[in-house]
Amino acid sequence: MFYKKPLLMVCLFFIFIACKDELKLSFSEIKISTSNNDLVEVNIPSAEGNKNIADQINSIIAKNVIASLHIGEPDSITSKSIEESITSFNKEFQTFKTDAPETVMPWEAQIDGEVMFQSLEIVSIAITSYVNTGGAHGILNIAFLNFETDTGNLIPNDRLFKDIEGFKKVARTYFGKTINDEDVVLNVDTFKLPANIAYNEEGIVLLYNTYEIAPYSTGIIEFTIPVKDVSSFLHFNSF
Repeated sequence: MFYKKPLLMVCLFFIFIACKDELKLSFSEIKISTSNNDLVEVNIPSAEGNKNIADQINSIIAKNVIASLHIGEPDSITSKSIEESITSFNKEFQTFKTDAPETVMPWEAQIDGEVMFQSLEIVSIAITSYVNTGGAHGILNIAFLNFETDTGNLIPNDRLFKDIEGFKKVARTYFGKTINDEDVVLNVDTFKLPANIAYNEEGIVLLYNTYEIAPYSTGIIEFTIPVKDVSSFLHFNSF
């Protein structure tokens, strides 16, 4: 009887530590807009919990949204916040409308984010942006962002794997099963990994945006590799 209480306290302590780790980060959806804005809609995840980690993640998400709303060369971005970029987008449209009064079609931008996967080690987030500035069609782009949960830092694609060449061999097989369009620039022999790779509940998602390896008419190419086929190649085995 003497040893039961200390043992219970030790167990409760480790359960408490585990719960703290699990609750280190959570996400809620936020909608961001400005006054007199009817062109841009932004709905994105917002990290909460450990302030330093959450701030780091939210800052990187914000930079992605700001870049999506920017009109002009990427190196000319001056907006410091999403609100500022929304205001700038609206001003750009008003200027364009003044210069080309015959333009009747308004610009529009829709940006949505979702948490694809979350574990104690890694968080994968997708940011989908659709921006139309009066062309024949708008531009749809999806960006996958992978974060370390203990720092909030963005994880480069090559750090997702401990054996990237082994993963690439398996991915090449799934790529061959996915594509059936003769317009796709890549084939199995010239296969390369996409810019967008992320975790989801089933495995690893690979996504090629429009124009990345095929013309606009082909659209987005996306496929998921089951975790059982690639777990030995992954740096973060969080399933």
